[in-house]
This record gives sequence, structure tokens and C-alpha cells, in this order.
Amino acid sequence: MRLRPYVHSRDFEKIKNWVTDERAHALWCANRIKFPPESEEFADFIRELFDRTGDCPFTATEDDGNVVGFICCSVNCETNEAMLKFVIVDPSQRGKGYGKEMVRLAAQYAYDIAKVGLVHLNVFTANAAARRCYEKAGFTERNTAPDAFEFNGESWGRCNMTIMRDKLPICR
Repeated sequence: MRLRPYVHSRDFEKIKNWVTDERAHALWCANRIKFPPESEEFADFIRELFDRTGDCPFTATEDDGNVVGFICCSVNCETNEAMLKFVIVDPSQRGKGYGKEMVRLAAQYAYDIAKVGLVHLNVFTANAAARRCYEKAGFTERNTAPDAFEFNGESWGRCNMTIMRDKLPICR
């Protein structure tokens, strides 16, 4: 797997179809993007994230270039922490370890290139599959905020998870 910069004109049409219902959409982006995502609105959202928090969007591909995932990474210089956000894997490619590898590569980027002291992400407690993926990648729970988000009468907690540098594989 490789992470490369997200290119809206090449990648959006693939990514937009990965979230097919409103609940999955809310689990992915906490409704910060309208459902279903529209091309220009998503491009504007990515630009605003970059302008506000320096988010760098990445597309995960197989070695042959086939797009299998999307992730953003931002760095908070005040806390020296990187945050991984908007993690999603093509539903037809789930269960193959791509999510685990993608978050590990993004964390490695944050430690090796951005030189942060800690990498973290948030996951809703209602998203058990994503949480298992992050745990398999080496992330552990730092804290959980109960009732952080509401969706159609459901109350979801928000779990903040971290991965320490020593939990990442050594690059060859």
C-alpha cells in the first residue's frame, strides 16, 4: 500500500460512493459534510480544513494504483500532536487489512516527516469495526467522551485513541 496526496479530480468520484447510507456517513464524518457528498462541496471542505488546521488529505492505493482508502492528517504545533481524520476504506476492500495499514502509514508519516510527539484519532463508540481496526494497528484508548454526538435518537460516545512511535513497524 502507498499513501499519496489526494487529487480531487482523480479521487473524488471513487470515494464519494463508499458511504451509501446516512448512518455510515455520520460515523465517517460526524455530518461535517452533506450527505451524499457533492464534488465541489467536498473540494471546498478539504480546502477549508487545510486553511484552518493544515489537514493534508491522502489517498491510499494498492501498489498498482487502485484507490482503496482516504485519510487526513493534521498537526497541532502547540501540542506537537498529529490527528488522523476522515478515515475510510472502499467497502469492497474491507477486511483485507487496508485500514490498519493506512492508519499505520499515516502515523509513520506524522512521526517521521512531521516530527510529532504523539499521533491520535477519534472514533465513535458506535463504530465497533473501526475501533477494532485501530486497535489492530496499535492504537489504544486515551479517553472517551460519552454522549458526544447524536444521530437519529442514538447517542454516541467519542473515543480518543493514540499510537506511540514504538508501536509502529520499523521501515526498511
